[in-house]
Parts: sequence; structure tokens; C-alpha cells
Amino acid sequence: MAARDPYEVLGVNKEATEDQIRTAYRKLAKKHHPDLNPGNKEAEARFKEIAGAYDLLSDKDKRARFDRGEIDASGAERPEHAYSRYRGFAEGAPGERYEFHAAEGIAPEDMDDLFAVFGRGRPGGGRPIRMRGADLHFALTVDFLTAINGARQRLQLAPDRSLEVTIPAGVRDGQVLRLKGQGQPGLNEGPPGDALIEIRIAPHPFYRREGDDIHLDLPVTLAEAMLGGKVTVPTPSGSVSMTIPAQSNSGKVLRLRGKGAPRPDGSQGDAYVTLRVMLPEGGDEALAAFLRDWAPKHPYDPRRGMS
Repeated sequence: MAARDPYEVLGVNKEATEDQIRTAYRKLAKKHHPDLNPGNKEAEARFKEIAGAYDLLSDKDKRARFDRGEIDASGAERPEHAYSRYRGFAEGAPGERYEFHAAEGIAPEDMDDLFAVFGRGRPGGGRPIRMRGADLHFALTVDFLTAINGARQRLQLAPDRSLEVTIPAGVRDGQVLRLKGQGQPGLNEGPPGDALIEIRIAPHPFYRREGDDIHLDLPVTLAEAMLGGKVTVPTPSGSVSMTIPAQSNSGKVLRLRGKGAPRPDGSQGDAYVTLRVMLPEGGDEALAAFLRDWAPKHPYDPRRGMS
């Protein structure tokens, strides 16, 4: 099935600013994220569609190319633009001398052989050039948890071609994966090029990554912050139990060792949990009455030193 127009997916118009696109994405991602809709395949598919649309529209170059009709909604090159980089050979003025730029995979000693491809060989003839195929470049958007835990994901290269890509656990945003031999075929039995897959990681509704560490804001009740106790904390590798010390203020940071992103050496970063004290929704009259009596007898200034 062809990908939908990314503007339509995010519900923005073509004149939308970067901030408007980012805001629309975050709102939709929070609503449809698989973590918030466990077992809901429809929400999972919708989230992937939203992430793909954001990947295209958040990239200035890809957005401009899409608006010009050079790539489709999935980010794949449209057939009429697939070989536009070779137009210079066809559109040069009669008698105009071509300027040659060495391409990847061509050795200097093969330069003379290149002219045989265009009807000019060495004096006395030359052997047909054997040239490595060009590399193909793609971008693949994955969700945050896939990047942390790793997975296999299918990348659509063209309407009739796709590749199964292994996402290594702990992959970073912008990291490029190389798939050997999956690029353009070589010339005259030359080796094929590679497919270079740039990984884009979609933001998560409540996790964020800094290096190999994961950061999370955790809402806690007033009683949990004041009295302490055990609470359940979600992490990318599963929920864990954590003890909150008594009299913990909002903003206190607790560390969960080894619950961050995997590293190439087999170790893992940590998870840092920032407590956010939340009052009851809708208010609590009994709590308010208690504080009206308690506050005058126990004055303190949490803002001292700020003036």
C-alpha cells in the first residue's frame, strides 16, 4: 500500500512551520504510541505511519524534495528522478567538453578506461571497464524502543523491492548501517555497491536519551514523596521496582544502574528517574483543609536565595 501524504498524516498544511510539525507529531505520537496502546495493532500501525511522516517533514532537504515531487511519501526516489544525477551527460551543449569527477569505486588507473564507455578508448583500443556499482542511500525511521532493544524491520526501497534490516540494540540517531552488495549492480561484472541506511529515531512520549543513559520524568503522589516507599518504574527493557526515599522533593533524581542503552562492549548505560510530585486531579478538600491549618504553623521558604 502506498504511503499517505505526510502533511495529511500529521494534519498540517504545506505552509506549516517546523514547530507546528513538531507539535503535531508529539500530540499524535502520545495518542498512538504502542506503549500506551498495548496489543492494539491499529495504533501500532498508525504510530509507524506518523513517525514516517515526521521523519520526512522534519528533514528540510527531504521535505523540499517531496514538495518538488522528486521523492514519494515513503522517501523513495520517483522513477522520473532516479537517474537525474546523470543528466549532465545528456544535456551538455554540442561540442562542449565534459568535466569528469571520479566516482566511488573507480581506481585512478581505470580513468582512461572510462572514456571507452562513452566511445573514446585508449590508442589501440582498451579493455572494457570493470566498475563497482554505486552505493544507494536510504533513511529508516524506527521508534525509540526498537532503537534501544534492537529488532528486524523491513525497508521499502522501491515499489517492487524491499530489504530486511537488522537494527542493532543501542543504535544511535544518525548512525549509518551498511548492507553489503545491496546497492546498484556493477559494470561489466564489477561488484555491486552497498545500501547505506541512515537510522532516524522517533522521539518517545516520556523517555529521552543522553549518550547511553535514559532519562525519565516519573509522576509520584504527595504521599509517596513525603513518606517514601516502593513504586513501579517503566524502563525500555521492562518495568522495575524502585524505592523512593522519604521526604523526596519534586526534581530529585534517582539512578537505576544498567537500565540504559546497550553499548557495543555488552555493558549498558543507566536510567535516571526524575521525580515529579503530582497533586490529586480535581483537588482534594480534606488535603486543602489540612494544609490551611498546617501551613501557618510550619512556615518555610523554598525560594530563599533566588532574589
